[in-house]
Amino acid sequence: MSAGTDIFFERVLLPHRSLPPRGFNMLMLCLGLVSLAVGIGFVTIGAWPVCGFFGLDVLAIYVAFRLSYRSARQRETLRLVDDDFTVERVNIYGERRVWLFQPFWLRVILEERPDESNRLLVASHGKTLVIADFLGAPMRRELAGTLRGALASWRAALNPACDDL
Repeated sequence: MSAGTDIFFERVLLPHRSLPPRGFNMLMLCLGLVSLAVGIGFVTIGAWPVCGFFGLDVLAIYVAFRLSYRSARQRETLRLVDDDFTVERVNIYGERRVWLFQPFWLRVILEERPDESNRLLVASHGKTLVIADFLGAPMRRELAGTLRGALASWRAALNPACDDL
């Protein structure tokens, strides 16, 4: 992007994680302490093999959260600049891919499904790309409306004479 370009629309999409890292640390501390206390109780009554299973439970929860936080590293950036609409996607491994669309012909498609879920796509000139797949259905609906509005504003700004019709 050159220094003279104006960004007409930009949105960075990130997966939502309801438990921040500090909350995760507190949760793991509490689970560890409860597991330790109950494990000590089992050792005192002679059932010492049970202690290992308590540790495995805490380890499994820890691994599940770590995998969840790793998937939160992905992001998508939707950007409308000059005559280009770009979708930049960074996956959980940090690999970056960019798709380029001509925004004048760009269509925003929201596929509603019977089970209250949906799928958001952008399409132009035979190319179709699913976007915001990691967001919830209500957020995809909101994003579809926002994108349609931004594209309509961009098109109107291109040809102000159409406003007089």
